[in-house]
Amino acid sequence: MGFLGFLLLGLIAGAIAKLILPGKQAGGWIATLILGVVGALLGGWLGGLIFNVNLGGFFELRSWLLAIVGSLIVLIIWGFISNRFGSKKAAD
Repeated sequence: MGFLGFLLLGLIAGAIAKLILPGKQAGGWIATLILGVVGALLGGWLGGLIFNVNLGGFFELRSWLLAIVGSLIVLIIWGFISNRFGSKKAAD
């Protein structure tokens, strides 16, 4: 998969992950792109580590599933981080 294809996959996977997670997450579309690409990388790494599969082509179902699961993980972690630091700012 090419670089632009990977960016597009990350953007779409991040957007799908944002739609799946309930509530409002911090960040706009740039943050979604970044978190989606990081999530796609994480999903590909975890897929290779746990299931012995890697990200395939752009139109392969396993690529999308791994990217979306990775994006969900990254968004959950991002939510914990942003809520933790956001709460401290609100308390000050």
